[in-house]
Amino acid sequence: MNQLIFLAALIVVVNPAQASTVLSIGDGDTISVTEKNQRIKVRLACIDAPETSQSPYGMEARKQLQNLLSIGSEVTLKIKATDRYGRSVAEVSKGGININQSLVGSGNSFVYWQYISGCDRQTYSRLENNARLRKFGVWAVPEGIQRPWDYRRSRKAGNASTTSGSNSGRYRCKEIGSWSRAQELLRQGHTYLDRDGDGEACESLKQ
Repeated sequence: MNQLIFLAALIVVVNPAQASTVLSIGDGDTISVTEKNQRIKVRLACIDAPETSQSPYGMEARKQLQNLLSIGSEVTLKIKATDRYGRSVAEVSKGGININQSLVGSGNSFVYWQYISGCDRQTYSRLENNARLRKFGVWAVPEGIQRPWDYRRSRKAGNASTTSGSNSGRYRCKEIGSWSRAQELLRQGHTYLDRDGDGEACESLKQ
């Protein structure tokens, strides 16, 4: 996940709902699907789930999305835009259930109010308010956990202030050795290993 994906670089697209098959779950708001033998990365529109390094909420959000969308299940995409990384920004439905809204309603994601355009604002607001009142998920603490967009901003600022001209303390994918180790480092907070923001580090190691 990366707040930059929602900048003005978004290219609005108009597409009818499309049937796709779930291939993998990246994090709490990112999936990969296949459609007509083509792999497509999808960023769930109008919501923002905690980062995986926001323990334990980020991993809980990912688990919830895995429960909602099992690998191989058929989903429908209502595409809103294409982001700067080439990902489809979409509302995802399975069996008539809006997955984006389900994540908000269960307290596993926040409404991304800055980028709510194109989604049902009233429904998302009602679901988030209900989750807050019931203290679900991210609302288990008063006023909810740090918002993921603020968390990303603070981490970026911290990296900028502590990083000099060297790469001390940083890893390069080719030096890590395995894909599973790269995912472990990502969970520990080495978010720079996930260059396209899809919740998966060092994808080249899978090849």
